[in-house]
Amino acid sequence: MAQHQVNKTIKEINDRIKKGKAVVVNAEEMVRIVKKEGKVKAAQEVDVVTTGTFSPMCSSGLLLNIGQQPPVMKVSKMWLNNVPCYSGIAAVDAYLGCTEASEDDPLNKVHPGRFAYGGAHVMEDLLRGKAVHLRGEGYGTDCYPRREIDKDITLADLPNAVMLNPRNCYQNYNCAVNLTSRTIYTYMGPLKSNCSNANFATAGQLSPLFNDPYLKTIGMGTRIFLGGGIGYVIGEGTQHVQKPQRNERGIPENPSGTLMLKGDFKKMDARYVRAQSLLGYGVSLALGVGIPIPMLNEEMAWFTGASDADITMPIKDYGYDYPNGIPRELGRVTFEELRSGEIEVNGKKTSTVPLTSYSMSLEVADKLKQWIENGDFLLSEKVDDIPSF
Repeated sequence: MAQHQVNKTIKEINDRIKKGKAVVVNAEEMVRIVKKEGKVKAAQEVDVVTTGTFSPMCSSGLLLNIGQQPPVMKVSKMWLNNVPCYSGIAAVDAYLGCTEASEDDPLNKVHPGRFAYGGAHVMEDLLRGKAVHLRGEGYGTDCYPRREIDKDITLADLPNAVMLNPRNCYQNYNCAVNLTSRTIYTYMGPLKSNCSNANFATAGQLSPLFNDPYLKTIGMGTRIFLGGGIGYVIGEGTQHVQKPQRNERGIPENPSGTLMLKGDFKKMDARYVRAQSLLGYGVSLALGVGIPIPMLNEEMAWFTGASDADITMPIKDYGYDYPNGIPRELGRVTFEELRSGEIEVNGKKTSTVPLTSYSMSLEVADKLKQWIENGDFLLSEKVDDIPSF
């Protein structure tokens, strides 16, 4: 007997969520359902698939307002725990980039690039309720006479604190190796000499943009899980590639789509916003992002049924090639192979090292799943598309 075509709307799915009747599964569970039941039946049975990733996302930061106190001030330079903030915005607005390093970090003076403390650490300290030291300078005007500010503040003292991230959730990325005879230190972590390790950063079948490769349900205005709170997609991220090369399941084969995200920093959880110090490279931020994928039709079920074995990524040399901008592929590898702990590169067995935590990515997807099942999170209609074709 022929199966009927599935057509649902986000409104219909939200009505089911409000009534406690929505069927919600994480992306790992959806792989098994599609494999067993097929895409049509899976789309009929499931309403929402939750995705998740917990990975270094260097292009992240905090837009903050420190408030005014008499006499008022126009801050031209600002530091939080001696980490510089960009202050060329307005009177007491500033932007703290997560990779910005502390100016007085002793490791920075001895080993440039081996930062131990930076913007991401300030962000995590604030979320954990710690006081950070605010120092600001101004040149003084008739309307803003104060020239200095120097005090300790907490997150509760800030009138506004918004996580604003120019580029998150890369849709696929490189598997990094090093063909030189020395260890090198990169944003993909330390890479040992002679291709002794292969580092990768993705949550595979759990990753948000692998589950909606053409961004059919993800766009401006999409409500998401961001850092343990609720956030939104506000458009494509920087370095977004509109027309990547894809495999038969529509999954891009190289670094491609990205998202620009925002959320209320005060409502986030430090468990999902963690500072990182990458040896020999600098500071980064491990961030939890989860995006719900509505099962509008069998096509979306087919996309969310993609497994680790369906996802391939390029192996790139970060020793000779990457610094010189040479886009050479040493081969391709599936995420399933990367998760096995060992791959073969140029005929050599090489240990694999994840920068993304799969267990935390699954926790993000399951947390979002729980919110939806409890009726605490409704899906949103995107108000504009993100180009992806």
